[in-house]
Amino acid sequence: MSGENSIYSLLKAKFLIEDDALKTWKFILFLFTLAMLMIAFNHNYDEKNYRITKLNNEVKELRSKFVDTRSALMKLKMESTISKKMESRHIYPSSVPPKKIVILKPKEKSFIEQLKIWE
Repeated sequence: MSGENSIYSLLKAKFLIEDDALKTWKFILFLFTLAMLMIAFNHNYDEKNYRITKLNNEVKELRSKFVDTRSALMKLKMESTISKKMESRHIYPSSVPPKKIVILKPKEKSFIEQLKIWE
């Protein structure tokens, strides 16, 4: 009979209105706070996960765009492409190959040779 009585008092929530109910209310408040913190942290975690996924997709898209732009630039820098574009302005490639002009710098004297000049 005491087993039925304890279940009945539990269902009626008599433990919340008894004399020492303050301890019970403190514990319930503690559990409620923990539950709210868990929900908040889980929400924050999910939000960061979505942001990371979005940024990763953006990086992949920008990398693809970069590769496409770089290949287009390489094509534009080719001599044949430039020659075709300049033909409309009546500028044609030279038939004479370019010559490299080399300017020789005078040889610098070593520190010891410079000291001999001072003597």
